[in-house]
Amino acid sequence: MKFFIVTGEPSGDALGGKLLAALRARDPQAEFLGVGGEAMARNGFDSLFPLSDISVMGILPVLARLPTLLRRINETAQAVAAARPDVLVLIDSPDFTHRVAKKARKTLPDLKVVDYVSPTVWAWRPGRAKKMRECIDLVLALLPFEPEAHKRLGGPECLYVGHPLIERLSELHGDEAGRVNGPVLVLPGSRRSVLARMGPVFSDALARLHALRPGLDFVLPVAGPIEGLVRETVETWPVKPRIISGESEKYGAFRTARAALAASGTVTLELALSGTPTVVAYKVPKLEEFIGRRLIQVPTIVLPNLILGENAFPEFLQDEANGETLAQAVAALLDDGPARRRQVEALTKISEKMLLPSGETPSGAAAEAVVALALR
Repeated sequence: MKFFIVTGEPSGDALGGKLLAALRARDPQAEFLGVGGEAMARNGFDSLFPLSDISVMGILPVLARLPTLLRRINETAQAVAAARPDVLVLIDSPDFTHRVAKKARKTLPDLKVVDYVSPTVWAWRPGRAKKMRECIDLVLALLPFEPEAHKRLGGPECLYVGHPLIERLSELHGDEAGRVNGPVLVLPGSRRSVLARMGPVFSDALARLHALRPGLDFVLPVAGPIEGLVRETVETWPVKPRIISGESEKYGAFRTARAALAASGTVTLELALSGTPTVVAYKVPKLEEFIGRRLIQVPTIVLPNLILGENAFPEFLQDEANGETLAQAVAALLDDGPARRRQVEALTKISEKMLLPSGETPSGAAAEAVVALALR
């Protein structure tokens, strides 16, 4: 079979690498073409062009590189049309990948298209779901509530294939008994813009927590290109967390942490799967807040809360995300009281909701779905 796979950023490349391996296991003679990065290259994939050409975020960086992006969209769509693959697989990055699919469909109207990772149509701009039907046959969802959301919004067929984090449950999960003297995790964000907004808030919260509970061990796991900036930022904090790097160190801390203070993001899902009681905070610029209040369709922005259908993790947004409030909320989780017990009980349900009934891995389930669509 011939698979054309397109992603636009490193997180999609990581998913693509696992998907490639799973597809090759099912069809050793398969041919792969498209756009990807290092993880896909390690699985024998030659990208049409470097992923760095299109891996940009934010309005200004996108505008600065717009001519390149438009050229790469056209080149990729033309390559799809020339290859005539059994299936086109889009991995995340909808602003790039969906445009490729629309252009390719004009030449190949019967082209079968899979979108691996649902856009957040359930959170904002729900009208996107119905529009996706123009160029997408099947959505592979990472979150268990997404198939129902697409059905409700009139989107394409959607199948839950599991989040890649569930493959790491054994590395993540710790039990409550092992957390008695554990550290407090500090996770102020993995992007520069988030760190800039949340760093001062977290600094203040740690100083207040230290005053409330002297002797706490604060630990900040960090990795990747932002590590230097995190270390530089923390140097200005009056109470400095102990910085650890590397995934094994990070997951070891997750297994034993007494509690965590985290900026909203995928890390909250890691914390939930690890069973770590957590307080979540987030701030956005005032303009984004103004727009978001009118467009966001969900009662919470915290992924574990959306999956569980309850606000297990307390979240503090905008002005509520201040040092005093956060310090008090984390302190309430350090004792074996009602706040902690409620969270611990809620978090026992999250892996049940996310594991696949078949016991299949997410990449395996995704590969099965891609092959099944190609054979329809």
